[in-house]
Amino acid sequence: MSNLSVFKKNVLRVCLLAVAVFVSTALALAGDLAFVGKCDKDPLSYEPGEEMVFSITLTEDGQPVSGKNLVWTRRGDDGKSESGEAVSSADEPLVIKTSLSTPGFVHILVRVKDDNGNPIHSDPNEFNGGAGVLLDQIQGFPEPDDFDAFWARQKERLAEVPVKAELKQVDSPNDKVNVWDVRIDCVGTPVSGYLCVPKDAAPGSLPIKVFYHGYGVGSAGKYADPNFIALDVNAHSIENGREAAYYENLRKTGYGGYGLSPQENANPETCFWNGMMLRLMRSLQYVKTLPEWNGKDLIVTGGSQGGLQCLSAAALDHDVTECIAVVPWFCNLAGAKEQGRVGSYFFPEWTPGLGYYDSTNQAKRIQCKTTILAGLGDYVCPPSGQMVLYNNMTCPVRLEFMQGRTHGFSAMKDAGVFVLEK
Repeated sequence: MSNLSVFKKNVLRVCLLAVAVFVSTALALAGDLAFVGKCDKDPLSYEPGEEMVFSITLTEDGQPVSGKNLVWTRRGDDGKSESGEAVSSADEPLVIKTSLSTPGFVHILVRVKDDNGNPIHSDPNEFNGGAGVLLDQIQGFPEPDDFDAFWARQKERLAEVPVKAELKQVDSPNDKVNVWDVRIDCVGTPVSGYLCVPKDAAPGSLPIKVFYHGYGVGSAGKYADPNFIALDVNAHSIENGREAAYYENLRKTGYGGYGLSPQENANPETCFWNGMMLRLMRSLQYVKTLPEWNGKDLIVTGGSQGGLQCLSAAALDHDVTECIAVVPWFCNLAGAKEQGRVGSYFFPEWTPGLGYYDSTNQAKRIQCKTTILAGLGDYVCPPSGQMVLYNNMTCPVRLEFMQGRTHGFSAMKDAGVFVLEK
């Protein structure tokens, strides 16, 4: 889903605002619609029981618009919810007031109704915002007692397979970089990906960046940059560079809803995620053998499921020097079922076997510099889970919450980004 270019674009837009401002661009209906809103203060700074005031205006082509029917909902980690309806006004914003007394977040969702009176369910056609209370006190579900012993066993399994790769040179989008389709031996199925190495690079001269994929089925990508070695790791052991019908068939057959079976996930040794984690560890072991690597700079990055993978990579291999996780998935998987928090639209059903793969548990083992990009309106990867992730870290870490950001949509223009750092 995401990579270092996404990270750079977001960083360029970072602004610490005294007032939370956010824009959610809409493409539907008559003109270009946008929800423009603000909290009455920094959304990460509310006190328990303090009134939160959200002021939200619907604009069309940049101008406030009247007469559009709206519907809104408020949910919270306190288990409470409420909803209402309103009509947009060019003169007065929609004002929603709420509060929260326990550590956690509230989620405000506003949608425009279509001509038939039905709310439009689409990221660009709605406002998603939020605010939190006592963020440093948000805790996750306890990790398995044998967490470290489990991962020690997985590393022992991996060590039984020699690090050996088969490379096939393929076309490069950059005449200064060689690209290979690579398959690396692993436990079970091999690592599949594209390896990009600048031509004529001197031994020990280049950093490495490893990219991991979000949920889905597709080809690896070619990050052919002359300034670094790049390995783009396919989430699966499948072929790269094939026609669209090949990946569509895989989505409909063996990879349909992969990793979501509670029966498979009950056993951490044999669930789908086990193979993925073994492959990411092997991907790092392999790139560290490349003679062009400078021996010190090893960066991992990815979004959503790729965020899960890069966080796990940093936890499981302490040669990683930097981790950039964009809207990372698998954060506090038990939060809804076991703690009553607002849940994810797309988490696997909780089973204790998943605790070994939860990003918030891996976070405790990360030692390198880490950046987390998250959304206050992202309920594929809920904000409470992102805070558990941050709170569990002892490494240098920066968490950037963007107001108005959902999992697949970023309200870039004039959006407030609110930073926590330690």
